Amino acid sequence: MEYKYMVLVNTTLASFMSFLDSNIVVLALPTIVRELPGTSAFDGVWIILGYSIVAAVMLLTLGRFGDIFGRVKMYNLGFAVFTVGSALCSVSPNGATLVGFRIVQGLGSALIFANNNAILTDAFPSNERGRAIGINQVVVIMGSVVGLTIGGVLTQTLGWRSIFWINIPVGGFSTVWAYFRLRELSVQTHIREGVDVLGNLLFAPGVGFILYGLTFGAFSGWGVYEAVITGIGLILTVLFVYAQKRMVYPMMDLRLFRNRVFSSGIIANLFSSIARGGVTLNLSIFFQGVLLYDAYRAGILMLPYSLAFVAAGPLSGYLSDRYGPTRFVTAGLIVGSVGLALLAVFSSTPSPAYPHLVVGMILSGAGNGMFVAPNIASIMNSVSPTRRGVASGMATLIYNVGSLFSISLIFVVLATVAPRSELQDLFAGLPVQGDLNSVVFGRGVSMVYALMGAFNLLALAPLILRLKR
Repeated sequence: MEYKYMVLVNTTLASFMSFLDSNIVVLALPTIVRELPGTSAFDGVWIILGYSIVAAVMLLTLGRFGDIFGRVKMYNLGFAVFTVGSALCSVSPNGATLVGFRIVQGLGSALIFANNNAILTDAFPSNERGRAIGINQVVVIMGSVVGLTIGGVLTQTLGWRSIFWINIPVGGFSTVWAYFRLRELSVQTHIREGVDVLGNLLFAPGVGFILYGLTFGAFSGWGVYEAVITGIGLILTVLFVYAQKRMVYPMMDLRLFRNRVFSSGIIANLFSSIARGGVTLNLSIFFQGVLLYDAYRAGILMLPYSLAFVAAGPLSGYLSDRYGPTRFVTAGLIVGSVGLALLAVFSSTPSPAYPHLVVGMILSGAGNGMFVAPNIASIMNSVSPTRRGVASGMATLIYNVGSLFSISLIFVVLATVAPRSELQDLFAGLPVQGDLNSVVFGRGVSMVYALMGAFNLLALAPLILRLKR
């Protein structure tokens, strides 16, 4: 097999495994909250957020490690850590322990994704990168599709612990394969450039405090404690940006934002990730928490979204290589916004017809698929080869941070419209009292989709400004 295609297969397998796990966990979350001893609804939130926060805050540093020590070395280590983390998750005795082991998984995922796009970009010529990234992204969503189907089967038949078992053989095989067959193609920067310790000390707790304050306030009620925690996070984040401008070798290379193509692509990626990062979770909560379907049925009903993404992704990537990315990025955002608007409208009625939801899911998924590959390709093509590790890390970090806020947005909105005393039952997929189902469905779910659609439209702004200059 030609080397570039071997790289594509291996990196795509890594993405597939990570996103398979992510969607299975989302689908199995009500079962985990219901069956794992000592697991509250708040623990359930952090079973998802704990993984994602570590994956987000470590990306830039690990991308920098890839530039210094070798991207393939860091990538291989990520495979191993993710596999070990999966094994530990499968034996968790309680909710708090599962959150901790999910953090280990998140570290492995960060090592993989901080270097994944850079390794792929190094292996393919510029006129083939959009198609390669498009294939990679399609298989990522195929992981989501498979997760939605087998996740329900595993959860219903073998229990929620089985969702982590499948990562062990796949991760073990891929780790050995990558170790013996992948090679370094990039030019490594000098080790004297080092790592931005101050940036890491400010960024990680900054994002963590903001998200902890938002979610804890949503579940327990807003007070001085929650406001202080969130405020500390905001201050640390501002200090992080201030410090980055003065560091010789910063964690986030803000000089890249002088590149108009890079900066507009990154900002559009942020807004778009807030719009799409929580769609699957919102659907899962609706089907299991509101309609009380089991995990298998919920997964099947959610398939149109992922299948539409799979259909649109490679075609958009291929066409963007031939005709340029701008028109496909723009069209994807518009189509995705229409889909989210339809989901918001249809969700405002107590018992919407499923075909109506399918239309919204298809348009939203197709729009996201059209956007992702051309946007990533334009970002990666806009920087020099020696900075692709950092650029890849920044692009993935922005997506993860946006997704974190998207997920947090769901819980904050639902906790706002529903009595806090009933949230445990809602997130565990248990019957709740009174008219809470229709309240959450009619007000909460619709409000979430409306906000997501607004963020998707905001993603158009930096692209329009780029064209006008």
